Amino acid sequence: MPREVVAQASRPASTGLPRAAPDAAHVWLHATCVQLGGVGVVLLGASGIGKSDLALRLIDAGALLVADDQLQVEATPTGLLGRPAETLAGLLEVRGLGILRLPYCRASPLGLVVELDCATPAPRLPEPSTYPLLGTELRRLRLDPRQASAAAKVRLALRAEQVV
Repeated sequence: MPREVVAQASRPASTGLPRAAPDAAHVWLHATCVQLGGVGVVLLGASGIGKSDLALRLIDAGALLVADDQLQVEATPTGLLGRPAETLAGLLEVRGLGILRLPYCRASPLGLVVELDCATPAPRLPEPSTYPLLGTELRRLRLDPRQASAAAKVRLALRAEQVV
């Protein structure tokens, strides 16, 4: 688990997927984040699309919760760092069970953005793409969170090299 870094004081955004100007120090995202193998995975999508559910499946397979619903992203000299909102740290909303307290990571270096989309089928052979955030380009994956293979695809995207 990475060292704790003192968070800058700020208020989280209540909605939307804001993209800050490249010179901004940090931004709040309406997102969920888990850490897999020391790398933070940001799950983006509309409310109710399945961000927390996909996070739960990843956590069940060994990931560690970073943040649910509100994620602070901070630009550092070594890359982007994600951390939870203080009031939500360690909490995950699990539909049908309620809000549960789980072990969590206070800060994680970010390495992948997963955009969740149920309406548009992902191409069979997508071109590599990135997600611009705070002047940094993070690897980007788009997938349908309802697919049984969604969690496996996220894990595979972190460790496999894309050939085509």
